[in-house]
Amino acid sequence: MIAASEALNQLSSGWFLDHAYLIPIVPAVCFFIIILFGKRLPMKGSEVGVLSMVASLVLAGGTAMQWIDRVNSASEGQFISPVVHTWNWWQIGGMKFTIGQSIDGLAVIVLVVVAFISTLVQIYSLEYLRGDRRYTHFFAALTLFSAGMLAMVIAEDTILLLLGWEIMGLCSFMLIGHWWEDGANSRAALKAFFTVRTGDMGLLVGISMLYFASNDWTTENLGVSGFSIRGISAWALSGEPNSTVILVVSIALFIAAIGKSGQFPLHTWLPDAMAGPTPVSSLLHSSTMVVAGVFLVSRLYPVFFTGFDILGTGGNFITIIGGITIVIAAALAFVQNDIKKVLAYSTVSQLGYMMLGLGAGAWLPAVFHIFTHAFFKACLFLGAGSISHSASHHSFDMKKDMGGLRKVMPITFTTWIISTLALCGVFPFSGFFSKDEIIDNVGNNGYNTFMIIGLIGAFMTAAYMTRATYLTFFGTARGASAGEHHDEHDAHDAHDSHDSHAAASPHESGLLITVPLMILAVLALSSGFLNATPFGEKWELIKKWVEPSSAVVMETAPGGPGHSAALSLPKAEEGHHESPCGSETPEEGVCYAPQLQHAKFKWSKAAISLGIVFFGMLSSWFVCVALYTKKDKRLVGLTQRNGALRAGYKLLDNKYYLDTLYENVIVKAIAGPIAAGAYWFNNNILDGILHLVARVSRTVSGWVYRNIDQRVVDGTVNNSGRATRGVGGILQPVQSGKVSQYGALLFSAAAVAALVLVIINS
Repeated sequence: MIAASEALNQLSSGWFLDHAYLIPIVPAVCFFIIILFGKRLPMKGSEVGVLSMVASLVLAGGTAMQWIDRVNSASEGQFISPVVHTWNWWQIGGMKFTIGQSIDGLAVIVLVVVAFISTLVQIYSLEYLRGDRRYTHFFAALTLFSAGMLAMVIAEDTILLLLGWEIMGLCSFMLIGHWWEDGANSRAALKAFFTVRTGDMGLLVGISMLYFASNDWTTENLGVSGFSIRGISAWALSGEPNSTVILVVSIALFIAAIGKSGQFPLHTWLPDAMAGPTPVSSLLHSSTMVVAGVFLVSRLYPVFFTGFDILGTGGNFITIIGGITIVIAAALAFVQNDIKKVLAYSTVSQLGYMMLGLGAGAWLPAVFHIFTHAFFKACLFLGAGSISHSASHHSFDMKKDMGGLRKVMPITFTTWIISTLALCGVFPFSGFFSKDEIIDNVGNNGYNTFMIIGLIGAFMTAAYMTRATYLTFFGTARGASAGEHHDEHDAHDAHDSHDSHAAASPHESGLLITVPLMILAVLALSSGFLNATPFGEKWELIKKWVEPSSAVVMETAPGGPGHSAALSLPKAEEGHHESPCGSETPEEGVCYAPQLQHAKFKWSKAAISLGIVFFGMLSSWFVCVALYTKKDKRLVGLTQRNGALRAGYKLLDNKYYLDTLYENVIVKAIAGPIAAGAYWFNNNILDGILHLVARVSRTVSGWVYRNIDQRVVDGTVNNSGRATRGVGGILQPVQSGKVSQYGALLFSAAAVAALVLVIINS
């Protein structure tokens, strides 16, 4: 057993760790600078956005280095406490609201990824959005978007987590609808906003329930409020929570993750979000918005671990949703002609893998997949943007305006291939070390059915990415890539600057676009070696740096230094306790993370996964050659000739009719009656009240006009005028204009006055 305060004092901290809160503050402040002064600056505010993300990256890098030093300086088995700093924000009665930072391995890895990808996307956008009509507004929203994610990552409490969560929701609405003049873009922005808000209700419910359920325990035993994420984690693993309450909390929180991370059935907003500029798609789909839901589950994992009894059953809500999402999203990618929508559904499928891993107890592989996925998915999206910017006349239609581009875009092609191989999980690319680990650990923890689903998803991923690669870079050039320009095309990024490129033939993009691609491609190739389990424990650095310890520790309770909290863990047998922190733990103590199992890597199992991936690639390649190049009559039009295939294609093309269900059934069933009721209330109640008030006002004003205004006010004025006129008529003869007469009157008046004085004084 370890005393947490003692362990904390023995480990080194550092300026970057203590001031990690500056990482989101810098871009948040720069957002206001861009909004207020951006248009007056030489680069219209874009330089402020880029510099803010570079500063955040430097701070995140320093934080990561000091955290690694902190971990490396710890002795084996020593509990490594996060670096926590909190400030009282607001207090009312016994309810205390704090705001602060909590920096641990999970926070560090996500901070580095978000800051790094955000920096590259901002640099990329300098060229891609050049000349845009809302250039300054774009960089302001993009900067605040990153600040929201960074704030959520460092949050020590659920209040700050909620704030960062909502900032991202607002910014995604602004960025997806950046070109709101196009009706499709504004509809996509509204769809994303309302769909995510539907899930966000679960977050509000979950946070509220967590506070009232855990506050007494966390305050008494740890001296923190029920908003503290660390306190909530300890409470969830203490054996104290009521099983029904924590199950309901877990469901509510996971509903929020479903909406934010595009899981089935709330995934429908994510492909439509492609209406935004491509840099937004890259950032949103790789490391910020959609990763927020996965991060939520990872951060509050003890709650889900206990609520869903993750290692105690063969299936739970998280694994079921993750497994469904993997397959249904991968299937939808096959029928897309828009290259960005292929990548969008690929993102949904990969998020399904992350959720599947978390639901099956593979916490570390799921978090590591967040890390690797950010690099190769950002590279793929920016590669799609490079193609549309320089080769396909700003169209994203693979069938109509692409083909044969590998010769004219060698850098984009090479980086695309590297990232595709990483996405498919080919050794030694990064996706192999993360996605294969998820599948392996899911099976090792007893979720065999979901392991098979993961392998099926790997086959489908390889197949649809091979199709997208063939249509884009191989075969014959078509449409815009062949030098033909269309008046109408499927162009999401129809901003002003594109007009200057309209007449250009397909060519490689400039350095501001290709350099970020090359950097991301290198990381897509190499980042997997940070946790290369096939090569032994010495290569498992992410495990060492990121995975939280399940050690049982003695915390310093509110009673003062040296006063240890005596916390009982769930009892199994006399003298020992069955605990999420271990099968046999001491009677007293608290833990902040559950004890998880790790599958032992075997090349025999990896070979099966690799074989499935290569089979998916080869089979898809031969079908593409036969269908798109040779025009094999047996394949061309097959989905129209065969009834079953026609029905299947129609189902996929209509996205399982989920949009129809939501918009034409659920929305109309809810919004229709509400609108009708509101209309009736408006006409019969509000308008009735207004009309009654108007009639009463008219009657009262008429009476006031006739009796007060006309008779009293006007009567008084008119009588005063008549009296004045009468007096003037009487005095008129006196004013004759003759001086002699005026002198006589004065003399007479003086005589009368003298007579009066004599009489008075006599």
